[in-house]
Amino acid sequence: MEYFNAFINNDTVTIILRLIFAATLGGVVGVEREYNRHPAGFRTHLLVCVGACLIMLLAMFGFQDFMEQNKEFVNFDPSRLAAYVVSGIGFLGAGTIIVQGVSVRGLTTAASIWVVAGIGLSIGVGMYLAGIFTTGIVILSLIFLNKVEDTFFKKNKRIEAVVIHAEPQDTTLLSIINILEENRVTVKKVMVERDHSSGVDNLLRYQLKVLYPNKSVKLTTIDKLYQLQQVHKVYSL
Repeated sequence: MEYFNAFINNDTVTIILRLIFAATLGGVVGVEREYNRHPAGFRTHLLVCVGACLIMLLAMFGFQDFMEQNKEFVNFDPSRLAAYVVSGIGFLGAGTIIVQGVSVRGLTTAASIWVVAGIGLSIGVGMYLAGIFTTGIVILSLIFLNKVEDTFFKKNKRIEAVVIHAEPQDTTLLSIINILEENRVTVKKVMVERDHSSGVDNLLRYQLKVLYPNKSVKLTTIDKLYQLQQVHKVYSL
């Protein structure tokens, strides 16, 4: 009984509660990512938050005995381990970023992983209110601000598809992208496949999801694309 009481001391209870709390907050953010089928979901966010919390707990409690025994020459800074977590988590976040042609996906998920690591560090150090408040901000931004952005910032803009049948030369896609950029057309996605519908051998079908600044730019851009020597057909869907 005495051994059990010695084991369940204040530090042990604090460590366990903080790890559970970190798992809960990280899991809350992960549920939203999992529900929307993003590259990193529930388990990833939970593990990142718990891991960051554990590192912070290690920095605070893991070296107490050593420091007490070597007070005369030990100079220990707990924030150093936290700094390594903040910089190291970027490698994991980079793994969630997917590049498709000239479009990039996964940046929001990478950011949420980075923030979850910060939440874990804050819980590990005992800043419960900061961790809870940050989790609330993250959930609001992921769920509600996405709808606000679509409503207000993209109200007058609609993503359209332009299809280009062209010869598979090395500079074909580069020439297409250059024309779009010159006309301030935003490219959201690029898909390339063999063209089996035109009856011409060795043609590729480029389908691009784009965002035109206005209707006049759309007409001008399509006309310039059609003037490319390797292009056989251009149309919008």
